[in-house]
Amino acid sequence: MKTIIQNRNLYLLVLITFFAFACKKDFLDVESPGQVPAESVWKDPATAQAFVNDIYNGLGNGGFSEEMLASVSDEALFTHPTRGIDLVNSATINPSTLGWVNDTWAYKQMYNRIRACNITIEKITGGDNALTSQTLKDQLLGEAYFLRAYFYQQLLRFYGGVPIITKTYVLNDNYSVKRNTYEECVNFIIKDCDEANKLLTGKTMEKGRTTATAALALKSRVLIYAASDLHIRTKLIAKFAEKNTIIPAQTLDFLSYASEDRVGRYKLAQTAAKAVMDATRGYMLDLSGPVSATDGSRNYKSIAMGGGSKAPNIDAAAASELIFARYFIVQNNIKHAQQNGPNGYHNWAGNTPIGLLVDDYEMKDGSKFSWTNPTQKAAPYQNRDPRFYATILYDGAGWKPRDKASGNVDPASQIQTGVYDLLDDKSNKFDFKGLDTRASSIENWNGSWTGYYYHKFIDPDPSIVDASMSQNVPWPFFRYTEAVFNFIEASIELGELSKATEWLNKIRFRAGMPAVTATDQDGLREVYRHERRIEMAYEEQRYHDTRRWLIASETLGRKTTYIKVTGKFKPGKTMSAPYHYDNTIYDYTYSPVEENSQENRSWDNKLYFRPFSRDEVNKNNMLDQNPGY
Repeated sequence: MKTIIQNRNLYLLVLITFFAFACKKDFLDVESPGQVPAESVWKDPATAQAFVNDIYNGLGNGGFSEEMLASVSDEALFTHPTRGIDLVNSATINPSTLGWVNDTWAYKQMYNRIRACNITIEKITGGDNALTSQTLKDQLLGEAYFLRAYFYQQLLRFYGGVPIITKTYVLNDNYSVKRNTYEECVNFIIKDCDEANKLLTGKTMEKGRTTATAALALKSRVLIYAASDLHIRTKLIAKFAEKNTIIPAQTLDFLSYASEDRVGRYKLAQTAAKAVMDATRGYMLDLSGPVSATDGSRNYKSIAMGGGSKAPNIDAAAASELIFARYFIVQNNIKHAQQNGPNGYHNWAGNTPIGLLVDDYEMKDGSKFSWTNPTQKAAPYQNRDPRFYATILYDGAGWKPRDKASGNVDPASQIQTGVYDLLDDKSNKFDFKGLDTRASSIENWNGSWTGYYYHKFIDPDPSIVDASMSQNVPWPFFRYTEAVFNFIEASIELGELSKATEWLNKIRFRAGMPAVTATDQDGLREVYRHERRIEMAYEEQRYHDTRRWLIASETLGRKTTYIKVTGKFKPGKTMSAPYHYDNTIYDYTYSPVEENSQENRSWDNKLYFRPFSRDEVNKNNMLDQNPGY
């Protein structure tokens, strides 16, 4: 069987193939290949497998949607605000105006996929099938349990407790059902994870399918979330009380635990994370000291590529970091690079990094970067955390060759986000607007507002023209380092600081950063949260982390910051077109600015949870709304 690619056409393709070859006689008597009766699906392994294959489509393209979750956090700004992201960031969403909603966590779409999981579980456990291979039945059942757990996890971390549905409804059923408590949802998801792990243990799964270890990784994530401040009742009440919001008593059960036993929950989270760490291996986490800056940047970029790049100096072995991923192998139509690359390359500059993220990258020696430091302000992109260079495209950064159709406009292949002195063909000085600005001669309407571009998940292979070609970079639903972070977090909160320090240093050494110096619990917690922010940037972690730590008002509530870059000729120096970065010719000035015209960000505590839409509440009159809506 071919590698699963989670393709929306795959289900139909399998069905067509099955009927084309299975019906040798009386083929005119069979149903249309695209219309298979429900009772026929579970009579043959091929159609049963196809049914489960289709459930994977609920994962979408992972985080590779045009609008990324990074842009509703303090990581990025979405360049095209008409999609509703600005409504989320200005805290103006409500049950009637939901703003941006992605299908990979939308309420209705998740329940549609949960229903398909329930059908699979009912058909296999109830014996209503003609499958004879116990191995196949265990595999399909394990996949269904994992996928159901994953979809419920998506609902839980966006909405809080939701109705737990374990049966398939028919037309005359009563569709009104209460929300389950947060604790009940956590326990249900953990049970499904355990079932999936048991059924899939020892099985060799195709690339892209879930595995026993993926079930452990999901369990680890759910348990570290469950132990977090957001779900501690007294902390949640106090946070909402800051804005004079009282959460109804019955609603508290949907959002938090009644018990305050944090130690017990952190112990469970620590054990679950360690189970992942023992079950597999990550990438280069056995170092006793930091690698060079060059190797640190290479290591980080190799992890982001997940074995999907043929670029020079990318280590394909970093694919070992992935536990569960969305791959793009056979039908390659992912234009993530086009959606996010610089406009000067005919791309769309979708989810551009904001200065709040850029400024959080430490200096190479582990000290904090500061605009008040004159040396650092004069050269802000020098001697930074090596992961910075694998995540952010900044003014003067080397990048791919530009489209030859644009002419010889940039033979140096460098990012241009500033305004520079330049001589025209008559030796007159003028202000040249960089090719990657909103005043560019190339698709200026797609230019970055922030002065930065996204690098992390864009294949650096120079043979790939991002504006017209696809890439094979996988999306990491779960990677090994997330489990390590979960272990570190639990260890810090349990007071086991030496364990936390050991693993924090392993992550930093791989990136070429020095060992941490903090030794007390508060200091290590701060270091850990910073390290997780940097290491997991653009991986759909920050949106949730700021909420579960109850720090969103201090982080997501900040106004966006951009960078303005100017280049002025040094005395006696000049340059004629085409422009290229050269600090021997130019004095460059970097000015961070707060900018609110594109998005005037504001935080409201109601945003700790998404609202249920008015339509869903009208359909289910027992669906209690979240606080603030």
